[in-house]
Amino acid sequence: MPSERVQKIMAQADIGSRRACEEIIRQGRVQVNGAVVSLGAKADAARDVIVVDGSRIGAPAKPITIALNKPKGILSTNRAEAGDERPTIRELVEVPGHLFTIGRLDVDSEGLMILTNDGELANRITHPRYEHTKTYKVTVKGKVTRATLEKWESGIWLDDSRTAACSVKVLPSTKRSTVLRVVMVEGRKRQIRRVAGALGHPVIRIVRTHIGQLGLGTLRKGTWYQLADDEIDFMLQPAPALAEIRRKRRARKRNARQ
Repeated sequence: MPSERVQKIMAQADIGSRRACEEIIRQGRVQVNGAVVSLGAKADAARDVIVVDGSRIGAPAKPITIALNKPKGILSTNRAEAGDERPTIRELVEVPGHLFTIGRLDVDSEGLMILTNDGELANRITHPRYEHTKTYKVTVKGKVTRATLEKWESGIWLDDSRTAACSVKVLPSTKRSTVLRVVMVEGRKRQIRRVAGALGHPVIRIVRTHIGQLGLGTLRKGTWYQLADDEIDFMLQPAPALAEIRRKRRARKRNARQ
């Protein structure tokens, strides 16, 4: 096995997130072959002796990345809070060891989620600087006008900041409701529900259909499968709508300067 950064090895061994592992290294709590290491040090997990807080960590678990179709009513957490008896996604995915959750959904939303023991992969998908896209099929009450779509796409104020630019397109709908395809690069808590409600169109249903360009396909609700390498690569590719989102963001900045 080639040498890797020590914080990556620690994260894969379930010591914590990569950022948490970096802080542990900064605190001088990590040794490799008996010597305290600094941030940026590398090691071979299969050959070197890596000790954290006096305990040796073993070779990292084999990387596993799972696609799950989360049903409504399931918590997007590894463990529910005390007193909360609602089922969690880990009850659906019976795989041993810690799994990072990528793309959490609120309990009433459905669709694609990713679980992985690869901390670096989780960081690449979730950190805002990488602008990974997530695509949703959203059904809202009422008929959504072009003006409302433009407000949604440009961003509205929630709490103390404006939501990021996004792409919102109308799909075939009914007389009493509108079905939208929403592509986003940010994900505040219950953001779609809050934006839709603020614009006068309460949400009826939310289904996440894609993370990057990886789609649900025929994956049934409540089931999961392990992604192949080419599917992980596909997940890392943003939706084509990212180019449109970037144009909207630039236009918003120009308008703010005028």
